Amino acid sequence: MRHAAPIPRPLPLNGVPAARGPIAVMSASLRGTNPSGLPEFLRPLFWDAEWVSVDFHRNRTAIIERVLNLGDEAQLAWLKKSVPCEEIRAVVLSSRRLSKKTARCWQNYFGLREEEMRCFGMFSTNPDNLF
Repeated sequence: MRHAAPIPRPLPLNGVPAARGPIAVMSASLRGTNPSGLPEFLRPLFWDAEWVSVDFHRNRTAIIERVLNLGDEAQLAWLKKSVPCEEIRAVVLSSRRLSKKTARCWQNYFGLREEEMRCFGMFSTNPDNLF
């Protein structure tokens, strides 16, 4: 009996599978990630979206905002490991979707002034309606 050679998988680039489509979705679910490479433990943050459609590259800012607003320690650790600190800082400065409590936390973390941050100028009535 001959064994079939394993099918080579495309190598991930920065944790993101190169392939798209049903095969990428199926293999991603086996790895515990979604097709764009987000780990399964982030899934509870996106209860209002179809998990396989949450794309880290297309929705990068919204995903960062969601993790900053709602993430636990493990989810925040993943964010700090996966996204450059300067990009997180830029999101904190430009976002209007951060809650006041979250904004204060990250204001202190990055040593920002209130005047620099857009979220203190205007609050959305529904900051979690991103997808």
